[in-house]
Amino acid sequence: MGFTNRTVATNFLLLGLSSDPELQPVMFGLFLSIFLVTVIGNLFIILSIISDSHLHTPMYYFICNLSLTDLCTSTTIIPKMLENIQEQNLSITFAGCLTQACFAMLFASLECCLLAVMAYDRYVAICYPLRYTVIMNWRMCSLLTLFSLLSSTINALLLSLTVLWLSFCRDLEIPHFFCEITQVIKAACSSTFINNILIYIAGLTFGGITFAGIIFSYAEIVSSVLKIPSVQGRYKAFSTTGSHLSVVSLFYGTGLGVCISSAVTHSRRITAAASVMYTVVTQMLNPFIYSLRNKDMKQALKKLIGRMTSCL
Repeated sequence: MGFTNRTVATNFLLLGLSSDPELQPVMFGLFLSIFLVTVIGNLFIILSIISDSHLHTPMYYFICNLSLTDLCTSTTIIPKMLENIQEQNLSITFAGCLTQACFAMLFASLECCLLAVMAYDRYVAICYPLRYTVIMNWRMCSLLTLFSLLSSTINALLLSLTVLWLSFCRDLEIPHFFCEITQVIKAACSSTFINNILIYIAGLTFGGITFAGIIFSYAEIVSSVLKIPSVQGRYKAFSTTGSHLSVVSLFYGTGLGVCISSAVTHSRRITAAASVMYTVVTQMLNPFIYSLRNKDMKQALKKLIGRMTSCL
């Protein structure tokens, strides 16, 4: 089979969450609402941090990048899903599917890296407070962000481009609401050994190593905080990590749920439903977590909304 026959001639069918016609309007309204809340919420977080000079610190710099990543993740996945529901057309071209899979992997990997970097930022702030501004200077913050972006991009491109080696014999069904790379690889009718090895390596690197880094950072943080004699001092130290811990728990918890559901059940609908929490709902909830649990962010949001209403 030639290169052209393997790729361009192949279309995929995204089966989505349900084929019941009566549920399609409900699903369209639900995911449109989730998408709008996600976009507006993350935009408010980004604009609040940019517009308030008091938030121009490393911690909020990384929160801003995380919100931008969540925004990109949602715009990669949900619009195509809404289009398929609205037009009742499940088809997606090979190029479109591979592009969506590439960007979905890029932003998922980037989120893992950013969460690990944010944990390191809190580790330095709490364990080495006197050296914090020296260690976490703007050059270091930019390098950490750039490294996260470059490594995530290389990972996404590598996994996506190796799919071009595979053969797809006919129009194939993907039991998902977006082109998830493992589902695309499962649909191939040629050997996927190298692709699976690369996926395991990527999962270990961006999932396992970053999570281990987060665990190490918080183990050191807890050890340092417990040495603080006053209860008020301990509370103040822990209060700066509450939002990040909530986001980490939500992100890795839902990701673990997807892995468990895929291993335990063979139902595509259960696996797809679990993926909704990981790829859609998490990005919607993150702005609420950071705004509701952070006094500085609340004040910045109030100022931003006040400026917007005064302009109107």
